[in-house]
Amino acid sequence: MDAALRIAPPFLFSRTRAHRILERKVMVYRHLWFMFVAGFFEPIFYLLSVRIGIGKLVGHVEFGGQTLSYAAFVAPALLAASAMNGAVFDSTFGMFFQLKYQKSYEAILATPVTVDDLAVGEIAWALVRGLLYATAFLIVMAVLGLVHSFWAVLALPTATLMGFAFAAVGIACTSYMRSWQDLEFVQLSILPLFLFSATFYPLSTYPRSLQLLVQCTPLYHGVALERALTTGAVSVGILVHVAYLAAMGLIGLRAASRRMAGLLQP
Repeated sequence: MDAALRIAPPFLFSRTRAHRILERKVMVYRHLWFMFVAGFFEPIFYLLSVRIGIGKLVGHVEFGGQTLSYAAFVAPALLAASAMNGAVFDSTFGMFFQLKYQKSYEAILATPVTVDDLAVGEIAWALVRGLLYATAFLIVMAVLGLVHSFWAVLALPTATLMGFAFAAVGIACTSYMRSWQDLEFVQLSILPLFLFSATFYPLSTYPRSLQLLVQCTPLYHGVALERALTTGAVSVGILVHVAYLAAMGLIGLRAASRRMAGLLQP
């Protein structure tokens, strides 16, 4: 996991001390490696169940002017969902424990590390974790023959962008939570996003009113990006998805820094 420090996006570190937060995360997860690895298997099990089971019943799907197996249609959506889940759960459940019970942030801020460093470092870790998951998942997709374009190499930066967006918003939302019961709203938000973001069905199958709602959700934009890249259905329209996720991440980062400053600084 030391390699995670080398592949972290440099643009995240507005100050060099943010790197120390990321380094601390890597050191902690050296002793929690099983928890880290376990997060990789959930989307793999979903993918295998689709390929072996329901994919046989559905057959093929028309997308971007080409005919795809159902597994090839769903796989990039599971890749996007994996990036979302990794970022959200690390920036909500994990951060809430440190913020409310472990009180590790107060100790960290007793050093020269600032609140901005802390926020950027936490988000950077979510990005690194999501990138590692996405890399492993993309390799499995390639082995199973579910990658249909060389554009798929950009699926990894896309997963990183998704991690940035969801982690930033996750940290901002966690700062408002008062008890473990509040975290139930995280599950309540993640499940409909996972099921109704054109993850398992083309957007055209939804009623028009629901299509407009789906197109406003963040996971839909991640799914659309990953699906376009892995199938080769790339057009200038994907820039809209990139802009949406980038704006979401920047706004979330700003909000997270302000909220953490209000909570942790006297």
